[in-house]
Amino acid sequence: MSTIISQPVDRGEAIALHEQVAAEIRRAIAEGEAGPGDRLPLAQDLAAVLGVNKNTVLRALRVLRDEGLLEFGRGRGVTVVGTSRQSALQQQIGALLEIARLHGYRRAEVIQMIERYP
Repeated sequence: MSTIISQPVDRGEAIALHEQVAAEIRRAIAEGEAGPGDRLPLAQDLAAVLGVNKNTVLRALRVLRDEGLLEFGRGRGVTVVGTSRQSALQQQIGALLEIARLHGYRRAEVIQMIERYP
């Protein structure tokens, strides 16, 4: 995948660096350049290609893990486990839960609403 990501991030962008890194990895997964079961290069290698700090890459990888796209394995590195569709759905679920929280609903209440939804 390090050959797939060929451009450094744009520091002039209003988007945070870790979000740019996450977006680049999402793009690679969406376009089939990396798929379920594929291992990602080391964070330090991705950082060198993208022109960012290793911690920026690690933060992006955690975001993608939370979206269900990546899995961190002890001794196995970072592996792609999801698809771009799953990632998009995870983002929408996160947005729904955030809105629900702002309106005073708990996760369990949202789940009940979904289960009752026709």
